[in-house]
Amino acid sequence: MSYRTRIKICGLTREADVDAAVDAGADALGFVFYDQSPRHVSVERAASLAQRLPPFVVPVGLFVNAEAALITRAVESTVNLLLQFHGDETPADCRRVARPYLRAARVKPGIDLLDFARQFADARGLLLDAHVDGYGGGGEVFDWSLIPYDMPSPIVLSGGLHASNVVDAILRVRPWAVDVSSGVESAKGIKDTAAVRQFCQAVREADARIASTES
Repeated sequence: MSYRTRIKICGLTREADVDAAVDAGADALGFVFYDQSPRHVSVERAASLAQRLPPFVVPVGLFVNAEAALITRAVESTVNLLLQFHGDETPADCRRVARPYLRAARVKPGIDLLDFARQFADARGLLLDAHVDGYGGGGEVFDWSLIPYDMPSPIVLSGGLHASNVVDAILRVRPWAVDVSSGVESAKGIKDTAAVRQFCQAVREADARIASTES
């Protein structure tokens, strides 16, 4: 039996990094439209970078409490953009542009992820990240045992992942996808090609280990 964890590399700002992520085997690339992030790109810049993507590699737009006009411009500028909401958006906020979306949850003790999943039942998946001050996971790992085993939505696991811990993360959580940003960077918004390649190779190693136990 084959097992394949999808890979999302987030916070792309440069052509060379887009190409490196694609070459390493990424399934999705994230572009940050939150202007307080050091990885922020304009709608026009993201559209230009996304034009480098080959078929079946998905562009993802990350938004934090964004105005509808910004989301609409991004959707109109980048073909097949998958939306990712990382702020305090309500279900109605996520649905207002009528496009497929991921909803991020900032995980900490006491959060009811099953109720969260029910509220956003039409999301294509839930991105689980660490709860820190501000928005985003801050490159920190959260307690994976807080994730219920019976989550009804596909899980995109995020928060402090890198090549050295992603194998353990996949073996323990069995997410649909993993998401990495700071764990493959040499500086904020600047990806390290070797780290990107090592991360993707580690994901494939985890998949091979799961497949060997299930065959």
